Amino acid sequence: MHHHGYLWTGPKERFDNAALRRPPHPDPPPPPAPDDTAAERLYRRYREVSGEFPVVDLPPLETAHWLVKPRSLIRGSWDDPDAAAAWLEERLAEFAPRFTNSWERDTARLNALVDSAAERLRYGADVSLGAYLERPAFLSLAVVTCSPNLAIGNHPCPASREPE
Repeated sequence: MHHHGYLWTGPKERFDNAALRRPPHPDPPPPPAPDDTAAERLYRRYREVSGEFPVVDLPPLETAHWLVKPRSLIRGSWDDPDAAAAWLEERLAEFAPRFTNSWERDTARLNALVDSAAERLRYGADVSLGAYLERPAFLSLAVVTCSPNLAIGNHPCPASREPE
């Protein structure tokens, strides 16, 4: 078992695009009839999401789905869960001055988040943290357990795939 870290920051409006943050349904809609514009829009949207979800850098709604994304999005990899939690701690400290809410910057709160993350990672769970930054922007941090992942099983490790 090992862990991969992911970091995303960007405009809140882009983060809010939930359609590109979830995998497409495994069963595509049927091809639309020639005069059915609503079905045509649905079919086009399904094809767009099917092509975009695996490659778009947006954080997936389910943390484990980071593992289907390109390996170029991995910001660090660790065998030791405490080292992965330390990476989270460093990123939180780096971005804390930009958090929009002062209570989110509280050192005791941040330490508790890191301690909780380390504990979850030791048991093979994933960790996902997020905070609003000024402008408005959003910060998404995730550490995903790989080989195996409890949520999606023995999905192939993105770091062992051919480069994108």
